[in-house]
Amino acid sequence: MHHKRGGYSYLIRPILIVIDLIILFISSYYLLSSIVSNQFYVFLGTIWLVSAYLLDFYEVYRFTKAITIISLLFRQATVILILIYAYLGVLRINLFSGKEPLYFIIIVISTVGIIKVISYYALKRYRSYLGGNNRRVIIIGNNKSANQLMAIFEEKKDLGYQVLGVFSDTLSKSIKDSFDFLEEEEVDEIYCAIDEISDDIMNEYVKYVDQNYCVLKFIPSSQRIYSKRLTTDYYEYLPVLSIPEISLNSAVNRTIKRGFDIIFSILIIILILSWITPLLFIFIKLESKGPLIYSQKRNGINYKEFICYKFRSMRYKKHVELDQVKKEDIRVTRIGRFMRRTSIDELPQFFNVLLGDMSVVGPRPHMISYTKDYAKKIDKYNFVFRHAVKPGITGLAQIKGYRGEVKYDEEIVNRIKHDIFYIENWSVLLDLKIILDTIINIIKGQEKAY
Repeated sequence: MHHKRGGYSYLIRPILIVIDLIILFISSYYLLSSIVSNQFYVFLGTIWLVSAYLLDFYEVYRFTKAITIISLLFRQATVILILIYAYLGVLRINLFSGKEPLYFIIIVISTVGIIKVISYYALKRYRSYLGGNNRRVIIIGNNKSANQLMAIFEEKKDLGYQVLGVFSDTLSKSIKDSFDFLEEEEVDEIYCAIDEISDDIMNEYVKYVDQNYCVLKFIPSSQRIYSKRLTTDYYEYLPVLSIPEISLNSAVNRTIKRGFDIIFSILIIILILSWITPLLFIFIKLESKGPLIYSQKRNGINYKEFICYKFRSMRYKKHVELDQVKKEDIRVTRIGRFMRRTSIDELPQFFNVLLGDMSVVGPRPHMISYTKDYAKKIDKYNFVFRHAVKPGITGLAQIKGYRGEVKYDEEIVNRIKHDIFYIENWSVLLDLKIILDTIINIIKGQEKAY
């Protein structure tokens, strides 16, 4: 297989950004250099990139309409013009009649717009007549919506979607066959008719796209939108849903959170685990035979399995995975009850954080068996959304009291709701607040649910 996933499409956007910046600086040099200092060029480049990021100026895809491009140009021009006038106003620059920035922005946006539109239609013709810039896709499903999407891909060659296969349990190629196909062929995008796949199958697709840098999109069975958290794109008249890029997983935020996780976990390991581990080893061994550390498989980001570590709080036995630890469980040792009440048993998970499997703050990881059970009780989009970030040692749901043993469906529903709220509203301050509240709860001796 010599196919390069996605071809060289990833270069188009950076090239357009560089061209736009060149146009920006050349135009400002000839139109504004007499009234501004060299610092203005730094300011101009910065506000252009920041504004473009906030307004999704470069988020133009093969299914984007031309009217959307015009709208983006108008919004970008408005923001840049306002910021330039604000800059000149703050510096009290009155050496111009007031029209130079307006002329400048008209020339820049016109030039950028022409290049943007030309590249947009040039790519369409390239796909239609030369068959280039294609996305290799497969469709999972054989319902009305899936067939409509297939028809759009076949009729609209300028969209550049090459359908490699259609898989459904109602066709000769089953959904199970699609996984063998994915092993043999490189696929850029997978479109799933959501009503034709089970939660387990969807999880398998989620795992595949995460490991193979592929894109997973959902085909709804009707015009009803399942969740406002999903991104809705329209291929002609047909809505296609996809899980949006979570702000917590952006390059900048991921770097900030990872840096914090590493520093915080190293401090905990050095300042607390270094001396408490030998003490707990003695107490645990005195009360029951067995290892100091108890390890268990959990589901992490994008359902990846990892080994989660805890100080052993129960009498050593080959526990059945389905046996949930309950309040006043006779299997829990005396030192184990103390560790659970104070959350000390969770401390080895800072090694999980250091290894990159977990974060200090995030949704708590579930045991493999529980993940399957809980998925049946939660809207499948929300459940996938929850697993789009790393699990945490503590989280918003835990400080709000939704932790430990789950007796009723309402408890897991509320836990997921808090996890979703955390993912959508993440900030460094929120992480610090959750950590502080966790410490306060421990100090208060809040009884830990099992």
